[in-house]
Amino acid sequence: MNKDLTTGDPQRVLWRFCMPLFGSIIFQQLYNIADSLIAGKFIGENALAAVGNSYEITLIFIAFAFGCNMGCSVIVSKLFGAKNFKAMKTAIYTACIFTGTVCIVLMLIGIAGSDLLLRLIRTPDEVFADSRLYLDIYTWSLPFVFFYNIATGIFSALGDSKTPFYFLAASSLSNIVADIFFVKALHMGVAGVAWATLICQGVSCMLSMTVVFHRLQKMKLQEKPPLFDWKLLKQIVSIAVPSTLQQSFISLGNIVIQGMINGFGAPVMAGYSASVKLNNLVVTSFTTIGNGISNYTAQNLGAGKLSRIRQGFQVGIKIVWMLGLPLSIFYFFGGNIALKLFMEDPTPQAMHTGILFLKILSPFYFIVSAKLVADGILRGAGMMKNFMISTFTDLILRVLLAFCFSRTALGATGIWCSWPIGWLAGSILSIFFYRRGPWRIQKKTKEISSVS
Repeated sequence: MNKDLTTGDPQRVLWRFCMPLFGSIIFQQLYNIADSLIAGKFIGENALAAVGNSYEITLIFIAFAFGCNMGCSVIVSKLFGAKNFKAMKTAIYTACIFTGTVCIVLMLIGIAGSDLLLRLIRTPDEVFADSRLYLDIYTWSLPFVFFYNIATGIFSALGDSKTPFYFLAASSLSNIVADIFFVKALHMGVAGVAWATLICQGVSCMLSMTVVFHRLQKMKLQEKPPLFDWKLLKQIVSIAVPSTLQQSFISLGNIVIQGMINGFGAPVMAGYSASVKLNNLVVTSFTTIGNGISNYTAQNLGAGKLSRIRQGFQVGIKIVWMLGLPLSIFYFFGGNIALKLFMEDPTPQAMHTGILFLKILSPFYFIVSAKLVADGILRGAGMMKNFMISTFTDLILRVLLAFCFSRTALGATGIWCSWPIGWLAGSILSIFFYRRGPWRIQKKTKEISSVS
């Protein structure tokens, strides 16, 4: 059901809109968590390392899908908020054509270059074959990944966060069952994990796109909207490219860091693979809340209601801190319990690596969550230059410090220490840029009027 985010109490509106988004990302992360969990439990530590190793490369593909999602979602949100439904439909069709083109190019790169990508990150010989197998199969699932992201972006733009939640819940739970069946019953190893993900993502994607176009057909217009528009494509790309670059450079940074970690051996790789999945569950949840705030910002910007954007930032901070606090406490004190879900009889080094990673990062979740809320508003308002500066500062600091610290007596622990420093620097910039947004001018104008 479509929902106008420009009316009603901002706190109530955002809570109702963001909670299904939070639930959706939990189930979205279950795809990757299930893959690692099943690989570690039923295949072995090397299989866990292989899936985690390939995951860093798949994040590049996901970065492009995320960019297409945000480009479509922000522009459609603005047009929906402005009640320009004809242009909104054209924007959706244009985004789908653009997304399909990008997906084909990436599939060709993935099919032809999987060996090179794995060599670049110094994949150890003992996990190379499984890493390549998982990556090859995942590449064929890219159309489902991309168009599912487009579908969720459209749902969110229309103020509907519940429908994608239902699809993801069913798909993720099915993925767990399929993982176990292919690996345990059919003994397919890492290939079974990858095929289970492909099949479940495919079903979810096709159902989602069917519902999207059914809703578009119900929105009757006096004249048929064009299927493509260069001006709208330019607007979509202006959001999609920086969003893609953000995620791509983060993924490339993670690949560089993965290469550093691979030099410490398979036990450290396995411990990192398990703990980074738990970390990504939290950070991606914050990111998804930020994406929801992007939709809220874009709709209100389209409707000219800038004061609601300031209120949205305050509500967004409350949401991410209330969600992040219990997770931070659990990871800091009970990280060993969560890690054992991924590893059957883990080596002491693998377990020590995972626990230390979570203890170092979890106290800083309240900082990175504030950054991601501010980033959501910057992206929804089209302030992409400021958004990119903040993101790149975080990433560059993280990679440089990881490189420097890892070559000291700290070793792999130095890599984990680079995360909080990058988060803090990026957060300061994002909040600074948010406070200089156009809603600040409107606030000052109202204050002057009230004094007069």
